[in-house]
Amino acid sequence: MNLLFISLGCDKNLVDSEVMLGLLAKEGYQMVDDEQEADVIVINTCCFIHDAKEESIQTILEMAQYKEEGRLKALIVTGCLAQRYQQEILDEIPEVDAVLGTTAYTEIARAIEEALEGKGKVTTEDLNALPLTDPHRIVTTGGHYAYLKIAEGCGKHCTYCIIPKLRGDYRSVPMERLIAEAKDLAEQGVRELILVAQETTLYGKDLYGEKSLYRLLKELCRIDGIRWIRILYCYPEEIDDPLIQVIKEEKKICHYLDLPIQHASDEVLRRMGRRTSKEQLKAVIGKLREEIPDICLRTTLITGFPGETKEQHEELMEFVDEMEFDRLGVFTYSPEEDTPAAEMPDQIPEEIKDERQAELMELQQDIAFDAAENMIGKEVLVMIEGKVADENAYVGRTYKDAPGVDGLIFINTEEELMSGDFAKVKVTGALEYDLIGELLS
Repeated sequence: MNLLFISLGCDKNLVDSEVMLGLLAKEGYQMVDDEQEADVIVINTCCFIHDAKEESIQTILEMAQYKEEGRLKALIVTGCLAQRYQQEILDEIPEVDAVLGTTAYTEIARAIEEALEGKGKVTTEDLNALPLTDPHRIVTTGGHYAYLKIAEGCGKHCTYCIIPKLRGDYRSVPMERLIAEAKDLAEQGVRELILVAQETTLYGKDLYGEKSLYRLLKELCRIDGIRWIRILYCYPEEIDDPLIQVIKEEKKICHYLDLPIQHASDEVLRRMGRRTSKEQLKAVIGKLREEIPDICLRTTLITGFPGETKEQHEELMEFVDEMEFDRLGVFTYSPEEDTPAAEMPDQIPEEIKDERQAELMELQQDIAFDAAENMIGKEVLVMIEGKVADENAYVGRTYKDAPGVDGLIFINTEEELMSGDFAKVKVTGALEYDLIGELLS
């Protein structure tokens, strides 16, 4: 039975997709990448913001046509859109045979069997359940790096965010399960582990009575084969001394943190339901840079939040200019139904949101381009990602670069390298966000 799997949205969703692929491979499904050849198509959807929702719906509609044009017998929808609009999907798109909620993905094989028998339906579990998954999953990122989802859900309830309604409250994955999964990934050839959750910094508080990310990191550092460990989605108010110390002390942990701060105006942060002030953000960033001088800090911002004034936007611009983040992304605010922010007065017109986003990105561009220029002449350790087609050159990443969101380094060499290799490289040039280098060893 031929299966096409489409994973949309974030890296947390991708982990769920890889778990489902592992379960389906055990059941004997053959993976294909051509819609025309698929007997079964599974779409793991996202609906975090409006654009993601549109992409998910469009993908479902595009795949639905293969019920007539191809050999497709079953179309299954999973993930966040499925959780949010369970019955609506089945009612509005009759080609869809079954829908699985966000905590029901381990039921994927049974859902497909029932759909093939014409008994497809909505399958959901308790939103605060933690699916018991096999440690073995099929890595789809190329094999040399993989995401490790250390927790599910979120209990912060920011006013713009729908995640708690789609994914439930925060619940940590037990440490022994994560260690087993990480060991399995290492045995599959993974060299870089990227820790993800809606928030990684709260890991373990629900299970062990205290924040235990530092303990988990120490255990992961002991696994043979893992060379780099990268931490994403650290809420700044939860960063504490034990975490900073373990990043300083353990050689495998990349000096890289992703801090989604969202804004710098105290009033906007308050309306967002965030738990930090501008001064607290400055204090955390200052401490990280003092304790770990070569740390690379990435952040994300939301511009055009309801009621954001021109002065508050300019305050954010000044903050970005002063902080000089190494990496930065900006989202325009997207009003999501069933969130408090969607009902707030003074919604900002789309054109103003776009203008403010462009201003922030232009400012950050100057900061990032200067930082890239300052790398020229330095020696860096690079993980090789692959070969540049038809050239004696390879592409890779430094510790400052998370896959898919940050820059790359291009290395000219006659030597033969493999994806997942580590190489010493001297930076010889900068190309906007990316670097150019020559192989040292």
